[in-house]
Amino acid sequence: MLSRRQSLGLAASLALGSAMLSVGPADARALKLTPQQSGRLQAANAYLTDLKSVQGRFNQVDAQGVETSGTLWLKRPGKARFQYDAPADLLVVSDGANVMVNDRRLKTFDQYPLWATPLGLLLAKQVRLDKGVDVTAVTETADGFTITARDGRKQTEGSISLHFAAQPVALTGWIVTDGQGQRTEITIGALHGITDPDPQLFVLRDPNPRRGKN
Repeated sequence: MLSRRQSLGLAASLALGSAMLSVGPADARALKLTPQQSGRLQAANAYLTDLKSVQGRFNQVDAQGVETSGTLWLKRPGKARFQYDAPADLLVVSDGANVMVNDRRLKTFDQYPLWATPLGLLLAKQVRLDKGVDVTAVTETADGFTITARDGRKQTEGSISLHFAAQPVALTGWIVTDGQGQRTEITIGALHGITDPDPQLFVLRDPNPRRGKN
C-alpha cells in the first residue's frame, strides 16, 4: 500500500498547495524573450486558450520513481479530473474554484484553491503566459519546446515547465519541482475532443464531511 507521503507525491504535479512548492533556483529571474521565444510563447497561449473539453491518458513519475497512470478530462475554463489507475486509487478534481485530492485507499482528502496550484495556469479562462507569471526559460527540444514559468505576483511559490510538441502545437506534459529540488513529471498522450462531458466528472466531495471537526 502507498504511504501518505507517496500518495501526495502522486498528485504533486497537479495539485500541491503553495506552501509545498518552491521555485527551484533562488535567483531565477524573468527572461528577456527573443523574437523566436516570444513566438513560442504566443503559440502556447493560443493553443491552451483554444483547448476546450478533452479526454486523454497520462503517465506520472514522482521524485521517488513511483510510476502511475490514469485518465484525464479537461473542461476549460476551470475544470479537470485526473483519475489514477489501480492500485493508486487516487482522484484529483478541479471544480473551477478548488482542487481536491482524494486517496480512497488511505481515506484522505485534501483541498487547495485552484489559483494556488499548477492547474490554475492551465485552466485559466484566457491563458496568458506573458502576464501574471515570470517566464524563466523557453528552450527548444527535439520535437518542440518547453516553457518554464513561476507566479509573477509571488502569491505562490512554485515553478512549472510545460512541454509542447511544435507541429502542430500540442501540450505533451509538464514538470513541477518541490522544495528539495525533486521533480514530479506528467506525460500526456493525445487529447481527444469530447462533447458535453458529464458535469459529475468535476464534482468531488469529502467522503467524511465531519473530518477535522471536534
